[in-house]
Amino acid sequence: MTHIITKNVSKVFSGDGVLTSAVENITLSFHQKDFTSIVGPSGSGKSTLLSLIGTLDQPSSGQIFYDDTNVTSLKNNQLADFRFEKIGFVFQQFHLLPTLTALENVLAPLFSRKVNYHKEKRAKELLEQVGLKDKLHSFPSQLSGGQQQRVAVARALIHSPEWLLADEPTGNLDTESGEVIFSLLKQLNQNHNCGIILVTHDMKLAQRTDRVIKMVDGQLVSDTNEVAI
Repeated sequence: MTHIITKNVSKVFSGDGVLTSAVENITLSFHQKDFTSIVGPSGSGKSTLLSLIGTLDQPSSGQIFYDDTNVTSLKNNQLADFRFEKIGFVFQQFHLLPTLTALENVLAPLFSRKVNYHKEKRAKELLEQVGLKDKLHSFPSQLSGGQQQRVAVARALIHSPEWLLADEPTGNLDTESGEVIFSLLKQLNQNHNCGIILVTHDMKLAQRTDRVIKMVDGQLVSDTNEVAI
């Protein structure tokens, strides 16, 4: 099982000549066996931190390691391959392609990739796993918000990532649909050895995870189960 370590990670944005510090000097360790949530008010830096951990953005300073791999030193093409092999993403906005069916959306990350398994068979298995066996050929416009998010989860899992990073995945859903998505994430962590890092504003959900990290103004203010680095 892998570990993710952030060492003194900061992110500064510049706009209109003003520097804004979104993340300040964050040092954390994440274990793949854990379901971790990151909470905090709007603008606290939690989504920025998740983007940095997921290599979607580069820190202004500091380093990020996946075991012995320093991902902050990888080039763009290496990062793309690394993300494909190691990380799945789920966002508040479902980001499904409207002209593709549920099955095709799940397959989308594999369109330009060679893999050692049957692509369509795996996509169908994942859609069945998230309870959408009967929606393979439905377009996003024919699906509810909760169903669209389940397609997005299946898409994130298509290449069996070691980590799934979820940014407010229940934010656009009703309570019942949100519970389905949360339960899916919990199951992935417990039954499939997938490390989950969940950004959420919902403290009730966060308190049901193994570990809660709280951020305010770009800084780490509490960690309910601090992991030694």
